[in-house]
Amino acid sequence: MEAVNAAARRTGPADAVPAGRRAWTTTWLLLAFMLVNFADKAVLGLAGPEIMKEFGLDRQEFGAAQAAFFSLFSLSALGVSFLTRKVRTSVLLLAMGLLWSATQLPVLWGAAGFGTLIATRVLLGIAEGPSAPVAVHHVHGWFEQRERTLPTAILMVGAAAGVAVAAPTLGAVISHFGWRWAFGAAGLAGLLWSGVWAVKGREGPLAPPVGREARTADAGPADAEVPLRAVFLSGTFVTGALGAFAAYWVMSAKLTWLPDYLQTVVGWDLGRAGAAVGGAAVANGLVLLAHGLLARRAALRGTTGRLPAGAGAGLLLVASAGAVTVFATADAPWIKVPMMFGPMAVALVMITAAQTAIARITPPSQRGVVLGALVAVFALGGVVSPLVLGRVVDSAATATAGYEDGWLVTAALLLVTGILATLYMRPERDARRLGVPEYPSTGVAVSH
Repeated sequence: MEAVNAAARRTGPADAVPAGRRAWTTTWLLLAFMLVNFADKAVLGLAGPEIMKEFGLDRQEFGAAQAAFFSLFSLSALGVSFLTRKVRTSVLLLAMGLLWSATQLPVLWGAAGFGTLIATRVLLGIAEGPSAPVAVHHVHGWFEQRERTLPTAILMVGAAAGVAVAAPTLGAVISHFGWRWAFGAAGLAGLLWSGVWAVKGREGPLAPPVGREARTADAGPADAEVPLRAVFLSGTFVTGALGAFAAYWVMSAKLTWLPDYLQTVVGWDLGRAGAAVGGAAVANGLVLLAHGLLARRAALRGTTGRLPAGAGAGLLLVASAGAVTVFATADAPWIKVPMMFGPMAVALVMITAAQTAIARITPPSQRGVVLGALVAVFALGGVVSPLVLGRVVDSAATATAGYEDGWLVTAALLLVTGILATLYMRPERDARRLGVPEYPSTGVAVSH
């Protein structure tokens, strides 16, 4: 048994605790967690053409199946995030990994029909909804504020890497064993990760105390909570959440419709489309990793960029809007396809930037709840995006015209939210206004 001493631990710039080997080991394990998470999300889009053919679905009906995954995603993200004040995140992460597998494996049953697929996607969404906020909250328990951007970015790289690995791997599984085994493979990967985490998963030294420890811990100025309403109404939270919503819309649209788009409009086969989706996901990961490395380098040097914190991520949304517009309207594949590899991907930086910015304006004891609320907002993009694009494509005279309209709607969303974030996402200013210290960290000292 671990002896856990709940102790208030206050640190500042002068006595910041550097991240050690165990902190980075935890980060890599959570990277694998996010990889499995997004492989689970990608499997439906990759198997989409086969599923639509077997069950006789149109795109709007298939979009409903993908939206089913996100139907309770946001509520689950918010609800479980409140549990982070009572249950250790290491336990919550293990429970999620096991539930993912339990919802994927039933699809292997040959008699499982479209109703079973819908039901398991709803349950999977419930299990996966809290994954990002809980994982980020957990990894922030291992790192000081100024070092959090890189590990947060690495977790978001798991999204890109999950798709990059899943696209060719699950595409090959579908080609050789059928679409049902793609779900089975994703479920087995979740079981494998859960086994490793059960042995290696631990709380970080800067994790806030939970449950009884939180009630008995000595409170100090750095531990003081702020009204959640003030956090939620701040310019940083509102524009960060809207910007992340737009970025998640793009990611969900690509997960759901890009394989079908490349096959139907561009004319590629499944293998080529899967490789392109995987390559685009690698580019997504490289963009996120580069952003994290640059942010960490600047933080460790004690330098700041020429733009206010948050404005850079907003401008990247605007740039992504331009790339999506080119992708939608260009006829030549040599112009269209490169847009997937980097230019469209820069929108995803907002998901990392919003989480680190909002963690900055929130006391540690409330961080899990606020991050959960952030995910609850931006994950709605995963509900709306597949439905809107599916409806737009099916309503158009041709799939080509419908997809062009759908991508242009996406570009407009990126443009508007990018401008708002550029103007109003200011974590340092809002942190000062809310009275949140620069390096708040209420820790749990753990002895083994």
